[in-house]
Amino acid sequence: MGDILIISNYYPPEKGAAANRIEQLALKLHQNNYKVTVLCPLGNYPKGELFPEYKGKFSVTEKLQNITVKRLWIYPSVSKNILKRTLSVLSFSSVLFFYLLTKKTPNKIVIQSPPLLLSFISVLVLSLMRKKIILNVSDLWPLAAIELKALKKDSFSHHISLYFEQFIYSRATVIFGQSNEIITHIHSIFPKKECYLYRNFPDHQLAEIDFKSNENEPIKLFYAGLLGVAQGVYELCQNIELQNLNIELHIFGDGAEKLQIEDLIQQNPQKKIIFHGMLERQLLHEKLQSFDIAIVPLKTRIYGSVPSKIFEYTALGYPILYFGGGEGENIVREFNLGWVANVGNFGSLNSRLTEISGIGKSRIQTLKRQVFEVSEKQFNLDFQIKNLINKGVF
Repeated sequence: MGDILIISNYYPPEKGAAANRIEQLALKLHQNNYKVTVLCPLGNYPKGELFPEYKGKFSVTEKLQNITVKRLWIYPSVSKNILKRTLSVLSFSSVLFFYLLTKKTPNKIVIQSPPLLLSFISVLVLSLMRKKIILNVSDLWPLAAIELKALKKDSFSHHISLYFEQFIYSRATVIFGQSNEIITHIHSIFPKKECYLYRNFPDHQLAEIDFKSNENEPIKLFYAGLLGVAQGVYELCQNIELQNLNIELHIFGDGAEKLQIEDLIQQNPQKKIIFHGMLERQLLHEKLQSFDIAIVPLKTRIYGSVPSKIFEYTALGYPILYFGGGEGENIVREFNLGWVANVGNFGSLNSRLTEISGIGKSRIQTLKRQVFEVSEKQFNLDFQIKNLINKGVF
């Protein structure tokens, strides 16, 4: 079917939705007879420091599950300081700029956005080379940065970001949007741009699941993912009220809020929150087999954002307690995937938890099977990829 290059700021063994999303895309393209190469930074996320196997190296080429992965130098940082974060992205973008200018690349390129600077540099160079650019937009920047208060509206940085955003949309051949809201936003700027909905579906390849439950244990609610500003897990831990409920909250992950969360749990054992740290994906899934419900929070409603955890955990048979608003809320409601609490409203969240505590574990087991069946039928990655291939997108 030909060669495809994927440019991304994240790739396994890094953790998180972005790395998983790009890996799934690469593997599915390979399974459909494409020769896939991924261009990304040396592994460093989410800790913000180079993994031991990449320290002291400028570039590394690996073969992972038949995917050629070329990693280039980066100054890693996950600092909340926007200047340090920008420097980190700029460091990789600069190396990437010279790589694209001097190395032979395929005619078809998939570019992940955000980071906006990275996608701008990639689109700038590759559009001059008349490559077919498939832009994969997973979040709307700078709009999301404004909503998260990471960027000040009408600032110099905001106007630069708006220029980058419009440039990459205008020069892309085809655009994938992770949500209908993303596509609507892009069409509001470029009405005739060719866009396709591309959800972040997982590929667990499970024909059935052995649902485990112990009626004598509390209902096990869990969060598994990055502990960053956008997710608001620290604020969740501060405001969640489980003391008088038959529920306990388990947290798996790593990120900027990790130490705050650990301190809060240590000082407030009555809150019934257990922190497990970061686990490898396969180990995490094994650990979660006896758990009951996945909570998916966002600190604020972010236009265009649909957390991949909705698809990740319904594919494993977990009902969702969704606390993020927007299109994700609509998906949970439309497909009867669990419960919705109003984003940012902890009174609403705690009311939902009281409701869940009262229904009992046997009812949750039935709901788990229903959610798994819906996910198998509605959130199918193979069908999504083959549909795009048949339309000639790749």
